[in-house]
Amino acid sequence: MQAAQNGYFNRPDPDELRELLTDTNNQTSVGQRGLEFLYDIPLQVSVEIGRSRILLKDLLQMGEGYVIELDKLANEPLDLYVNSRLIARGEAVMVGDKFGIRLTDVVNASDRIAKLG
Repeated sequence: MQAAQNGYFNRPDPDELRELLTDTNNQTSVGQRGLEFLYDIPLQVSVEIGRSRILLKDLLQMGEGYVIELDKLANEPLDLYVNSRLIARGEAVMVGDKFGIRLTDVVNASDRIAKLG
């Protein structure tokens, strides 16, 4: 990992992360301990159904029943983000009386690791 500057660590190099996560000869970091030590890290998961830009005056006039037109069509997939990084796309589903997302396209692991840096 890169050295700390002013008490803060720089972002890890994506190649270095990829090597740590895929190196089967590195018994101390991946082989014996595995990735279980990361399982309890909380992540922010969000689903985006679309975006829109509005004027401040329109925002101030909003009330119940106000409709904001989004930039996606009804049949386009939803975007799933984890900590503000695109991870997958999917379709909305009902799970009991709640909404959920069924993943239809997941970003491959090497692309996700590359985007960390």
